[in-house]
Amino acid sequence: MTDNAAKVQQLKEQGNVCMEAGKLDEAVQHYTKAIDLDATNHVLFSNRSAAYAKQGKYDAALEDAETTVRLKPDWPKGYSRKGTALLYLQRNQQASDAFQSGLTLDPNNQQLKEGLTESKRRIQSSASRGPSMSPFQDAASFEKLKTNPRTKDFMKDPDFCKTLEDIRKNPELLREKMHDKRLLTCISVMMGLDVIGADDEAEMEDASETTTSTASSKNTPSPRAQKEEKMDVDKTPEQISAMKEKEAGNAAYKKKDFETALTHYSKAIELDPTDMTFLNNKAAVFFEQQKYQECISTCEKAVEVGRENRADFKLISKAFTRTGNAYKALKDYGKAKMFYEKSLSEHRTPETKELLSKVEKLIKEQERLAYIDPAKAEEEKTKGNELFRKGDYPGAVRHYSEAIKRNPDDAKIYSNRAACYTKLAEFNLGLKDCDECIRLLPDFVKGHVRKGKILQGLKQYSKAQDAYQKAIDIDPNCQDALDGFRECMMSMNSDPEEVRKRAMADPEVQQILKDPAMRMILEQMQTDPKALQDHLKNPDIASKIQKLLQSGLISIR
Repeated sequence: MTDNAAKVQQLKEQGNVCMEAGKLDEAVQHYTKAIDLDATNHVLFSNRSAAYAKQGKYDAALEDAETTVRLKPDWPKGYSRKGTALLYLQRNQQASDAFQSGLTLDPNNQQLKEGLTESKRRIQSSASRGPSMSPFQDAASFEKLKTNPRTKDFMKDPDFCKTLEDIRKNPELLREKMHDKRLLTCISVMMGLDVIGADDEAEMEDASETTTSTASSKNTPSPRAQKEEKMDVDKTPEQISAMKEKEAGNAAYKKKDFETALTHYSKAIELDPTDMTFLNNKAAVFFEQQKYQECISTCEKAVEVGRENRADFKLISKAFTRTGNAYKALKDYGKAKMFYEKSLSEHRTPETKELLSKVEKLIKEQERLAYIDPAKAEEEKTKGNELFRKGDYPGAVRHYSEAIKRNPDDAKIYSNRAACYTKLAEFNLGLKDCDECIRLLPDFVKGHVRKGKILQGLKQYSKAQDAYQKAIDIDPNCQDALDGFRECMMSMNSDPEEVRKRAMADPEVQQILKDPAMRMILEQMQTDPKALQDHLKNPDIASKIQKLLQSGLISIR
């Protein structure tokens, strides 16, 4: 098998597993990736058609079914997929034709027979009383659920019956409730089909299949069954018994009967201690039971057995990933990272790469939180203050930065570092620290004043006035804020031409002046100063006029 074929097979199997688990979006993703690698594989399109049908995406299911038929016109399953999608789309005559085409290839195919019967029943029903938009609205179909062996137990659950009644009244609820696998079985029973029910969740045929038997499926084994039968010839009786125990364990695992699953897996290990798969499965049970140490030790044993018996590197990789998951659950992120990396060294998968990326982020956050120490932050801030008084501003920045790492929620440290940046003419860094200081402590007057001084140094007088004004709002007697505000006013009015240039460079001022309504108001203010009072009653206009006043473009006498 080539690397590409192996990758396709792996993606198909991953899709099958997701289908069985009801993870339909993930199943579609796996099948789509496989199709990207091999667009001639009819089984992939058939499987994705089934997944789309379960999602209620019937147009997409039909498109894939038609591709399946085009790629392999002598394969009955393709016509079964196509007919089912057409039934859901209420295209009953076309569905009948599709099922009939399939039966010409396999006259004894029970699924095709039932599909043809259902499509003909619908055609007759539509002719007499119009089409039924949902099988749940058909009283006769609904009654089937109470007597059919596959669904009669469901009808003993009052909550499930209520769900069915809700869907009958409002068919739109069906898509929302499709996560319940019982609904899929009910739909197949009511439609007289067994195409997308629990017994046929994913095609398992090999992509290399080139012939189709026209004999009854009851008498002729499927290609996969023939392959497994051939493989069993090479196995010892103990190994065959071990595989049966594993299958029983898998069935119990799916039902979340973990103790029973453990019993079967343990018997499989006793019968064939050379197969690490049984140990991997047993570790999976321990993980579900949150017995993480047992999971880890079992995975270690699995790797040991796998190494000794030259197991597939993918199985080794899976054991390492599960070990990493267990350590992650125990919040031992360092060891989780180590085992994810070991897994990737054996076999690289997108899922494990994503797990590694997430645990690395957790490690960084863990390290950051572990480094926080308010007492040490205070020590570093004190050292920074001493160097600031001595004029050693770069040294003070280093100590303030360390203090911030030790206590990132102390607003005053940011303010102190902003003062250093101001002395070093690093105004943008200073502004960033002031903004963080204000975010953490909005009522800290010194933070607003310091921001105003930096903006004043940058000759952004309008913005500086805003900062000083916020400080004054908090403390009307703050002399630094009052002096700063006054200095900004004087600077803005010292050179009218310079004031105009600065104002016109301000995007906010530009936007105000482009507003036709504001231009009319400004013209009216020149001819009728009393009109200003009326305009100031509008908060939006008042804020714009205030902005123009602060920029120095207009003045009121």
